[in-house]
Amino acid sequence: MTNLFEDLNLHPSDDRGHLLTEQVNPKSECLDQLTTESLVTLFCEEDREPQRAVAAAIPELIQAVEAITDRLRSGGRLFYLGAGTSGRLGVLDAAECPPTFCSDPDLVQGVLAGGSAALLKSSEGLEDIEQAGQKDLQERGFSSADCLVGIAAGGTTPYVKGGLAYAKEINALAIAISCVPIEQAELPCSIDIRLLTGPELLTGSTRLKAGTATKMALNILSTCAMVRLGKVFGNRMVDVAATNIKLMDRALRILHDLADVDRDRGSELLQASDGSVKVALLMHACGLDAEAAQKLLIEQNNQLRTALASCGNCIS
Repeated sequence: MTNLFEDLNLHPSDDRGHLLTEQVNPKSECLDQLTTESLVTLFCEEDREPQRAVAAAIPELIQAVEAITDRLRSGGRLFYLGAGTSGRLGVLDAAECPPTFCSDPDLVQGVLAGGSAALLKSSEGLEDIEQAGQKDLQERGFSSADCLVGIAAGGTTPYVKGGLAYAKEINALAIAISCVPIEQAELPCSIDIRLLTGPELLTGSTRLKAGTATKMALNILSTCAMVRLGKVFGNRMVDVAATNIKLMDRALRILHDLADVDRDRGSELLQASDGSVKVALLMHACGLDAEAAQKLLIEQNNQLRTALASCGNCIS
């Protein structure tokens, strides 16, 4: 019979009990004895910690957003790399970018140890193969022009460490996200984001506070980068892909709110613009046909505000 411990080469030096994410939370030592009301209340109170942890990392998040934006603007791509919960959160954030910002599906990619099968069925053993992180990136054509956000809540995942090391080796942008202090687990990276959420209520279950803080950080990285790239006007997602009834309604409301276009006229503009809210707005505000509006937008680096200003219109 195969010995799992021998296969993974586990020995006493692999004890991770010192890691912040593995420590026991004194607030929940009697978790199994609490009433349902006390359980729910405790979780609600403890879930304030992710907000505080993310706020404490604002300087690193700013640095990361600016660096990612520079790479994307120059033709690079953004990759999230992780295993288990960390990897699934990266896949989730990446999958939301095309419908939200009409971005190319290849622009933001989530790479999960074990591939798509690991989304539905846990494959934690795969995270212990350091070379697999590099291999998965190479299979996607990851290059020096790209950005990598390696996500490892406990800071020790070999799969993520291998991917980050490879990114640094080829001079790609390497960003690490972890929920333990640097002195507990160093990661090879240029920008190091530490989200110190503290011990989990369920000891070691980093799908809880660590996962919440990680999702918040990924929301910030992708959304702020897209704002900087001109995919937002005010707080409207003007690059939304109107691919279903809900999103078509949102596109029509954006046209109405920003340019007082009624729904019938809005539908005509969206049909003529092939569903592009930006082009539809320029057609209406600047009196252009779809081809001229698209050309103007390209000339202005897809920045709607500067495109409107260039034809003397100042929609706010």
